[in-house]
Amino acid sequence: MNHRLFLLLIAALLDPDRRKLIELYESQIDALRTQIPERLRFTQPQKARMAQAAIALGRKALKELSTIVTPDTFFRWYRESVREKWDYSKKRGPGRPNTKTEIENLIVEFANKNKTWGYSRLRETLKQNGFVVARNTVKNILKKHGITPTPQRIKNSPSWAEFTQTHWEALVGTDFFTWEVLTPFGLITYYVLFFIRYKTREVHIAGITIHPDGDWMRQVAKNLTMSEWGWLKKGQIVLHDRGSQYCASFRRVLNNEGIKTLMLPYRSPNLNAYAERWVRSVKEECLSRMIILGEPMLRRVLKEYLNHYHSERNHQGLIAIPFPASEIARGSPTGKILCRQRLGGLLNFYYREPA
Repeated sequence: MNHRLFLLLIAALLDPDRRKLIELYESQIDALRTQIPERLRFTQPQKARMAQAAIALGRKALKELSTIVTPDTFFRWYRESVREKWDYSKKRGPGRPNTKTEIENLIVEFANKNKTWGYSRLRETLKQNGFVVARNTVKNILKKHGITPTPQRIKNSPSWAEFTQTHWEALVGTDFFTWEVLTPFGLITYYVLFFIRYKTREVHIAGITIHPDGDWMRQVAKNLTMSEWGWLKKGQIVLHDRGSQYCASFRRVLNNEGIKTLMLPYRSPNLNAYAERWVRSVKEECLSRMIILGEPMLRRVLKEYLNHYHSERNHQGLIAIPFPASEIARGSPTGKILCRQRLGGLLNFYYREPA
């Protein structure tokens, strides 16, 4: 109901000659009622506007008119608007306003990434970036999120996430996986020992055997640390599970060559997730789609898959190929698309022909 209609209604009460105009509006409202849904949805401003106009007109006059809603509804809306005006439960009370979420998130982030920063250092860093907060505000926010003061944070051991982030370039994961090989003597379980560099995703098959005992593991460690062609280098950190294969003699050889071994906690395969993911890839994309006949075939298949994995296969984590094949660089944008197949078309690599 707009102001024009309201004025016409008031005028009709004062001037009987306007009754015909009122009847015209009423006939239009009656026609609209037959076409509208059973329940209308009004916004709060719309309710308040109609209620104010209805109160000014009066209940007696409303009963003589045709309206979209009943007079009682108008008056109920009016009472609700009065209560809303004096309701302070949704209004911020007196006192200091809450700290902005952006500032709170920054304080928590800075504190977690910089364990030696105290309240004053955090406050000054925020000030340098345009945020002015009190020292006690910083203290209260850290307490709210369960972050201890600086001396205690420094003493606490770093989390695995912090450890891996700090030593990312030096981390190497290792693990075993088994595969059943069909031989003239039946199915034989072979153990495949591999290593993977976290940063580049480069994988190295260190050995394949049916008996991964201590002597075999010690010889593998010696091969990995050979001065000229050893795959592991001084300063690297090897993460491995608590399997009995990673015996003391294996770890001793690596440690003597300046390579640290770090045993993962119990039941925590997610801490060696890159190794676990590679096992899933080689099994799903290759081994599970073939029948391996003998150890020589197993070695050849794994070699072909590694070549494909390193130079021809895209990696979601890297959003690239770790060691791209030379055909990619030589290919012409308009050249013919060619395909290189491995293992009889099980693994395919597509590239463009040079111009």
